[in-house]
Amino acid sequence: MTTDASDLTLHTDGRAARIVLNRPRALNALTHGMLLRIHEALDAWAADEGVATVVLTGTGERGLCAGADIRALHDDAKLGGARARRFFRDEYLLNLAIARYAKPYVAVMDGITMGGGVGLSAHGAVRVVTERSQVAMPETRIGLVPDVGGSHLLAHAPGELGTHFALTAASMGPGDAILLGFADTFVPARSLTAFTGALATGDAAETVREFATEAPAAEIAAQREWIDTCYAADTVEEILDRLLGCGVVEAKEAAEQIRAKSPTALKVTLAALRRARTHTTLAQTLEQEYRVSCAALDTHDLVEGIRAQVVDKDRNPRWSPAALSQVTPDEVARFFAPQPDGGLGLAAGLG
Repeated sequence: MTTDASDLTLHTDGRAARIVLNRPRALNALTHGMLLRIHEALDAWAADEGVATVVLTGTGERGLCAGADIRALHDDAKLGGARARRFFRDEYLLNLAIARYAKPYVAVMDGITMGGGVGLSAHGAVRVVTERSQVAMPETRIGLVPDVGGSHLLAHAPGELGTHFALTAASMGPGDAILLGFADTFVPARSLTAFTGALATGDAAETVREFATEAPAAEIAAQREWIDTCYAADTVEEILDRLLGCGVVEAKEAAEQIRAKSPTALKVTLAALRRARTHTTLAQTLEQEYRVSCAALDTHDLVEGIRAQVVDKDRNPRWSPAALSQVTPDEVARFFAPQPDGGLGLAAGLG
């Protein structure tokens, strides 16, 4: 999990400091070195009176960031996961630093923005989406649980929308992302160059007002009735029963999407979201996510899920346990136990 200097560009442009993710062939996937350099730069810019705004963008035509370099995560997990644990720690601390940043932090979530890309963007002061945006927390596809503060956003989304997107790993369009609290500003893609250029000289709030336009309607809003009813259930098994029994085509499709995911990851995800609803700060949720992610490194499903999706690409993961009924409450509880290293040291009272 190292980085080459060319993977990331950090520079100032007038009164704007710019973070440019530069791994377009890997859809700007994040390495550990990239995270450390971003955090170091943010600290320096916070003390620089010449910097008024920080702007995050990515190179390439496909999107801002597809998340962490999960192939590297896969390889390290097979060796015990020590480097992955350090990656998670530094990633989550960076997510919190972005949320607490004293200067306007503008994230341009154009195109695909998933997993770790959400962590770099959705906690900023200004979260911009375009008509090309596809925002997702796809962790259950690989036997993991939504992290990078994503479980905090999902847990506090309206009704049960967050539960739906967490368990299905579906992508949100720009309107959906705004509705769920992952974004707040819509700027047409054709205006992005002018928008980011204006941030070099103008006030961030005034620039947003100048370029922002009305966002497309949230496509998921029309599905709220069955989503809020079905996902309010206390267990994944009951959620599936409700989805299959409500008579809505989209609900049946959602059930099929959920059935393809890791049974363990599904149960832990639901528990994580329900717990995160009681959290009053992002720091509490990041502390919980660190416990859950580190525990996942010791499971079969994380390595198997990445193998199936990224390494061998056969799209046929062999989950273990293979059925929801085989995932016991004790197994779920294990993911929330304190880590031997003491955790992130951010929040007490998680139990």
